[in-house]
Amino acid sequence: MAEDTEQQYWYNMRTGGVERGFQSPSIDRVGPFATALEASHALEKLRANSAKWAAEDADENR
Repeated sequence: MAEDTEQQYWYNMRTGGVERGFQSPSIDRVGPFATALEASHALEKLRANSAKWAAEDADENR
């Protein structure tokens, strides 16, 4: 069964803040994260994932 989304954390891309549960429109939110600390590092995680995927794409295109 899915975890309770009201107990999870989200990073708001528009405000740069961490939210618990669905406080803002989904277009502004990234997540969910298990803790507020994880959510506060959302941009770092997104950048790392993006770099990883770009490297994988480059390897596939060789």
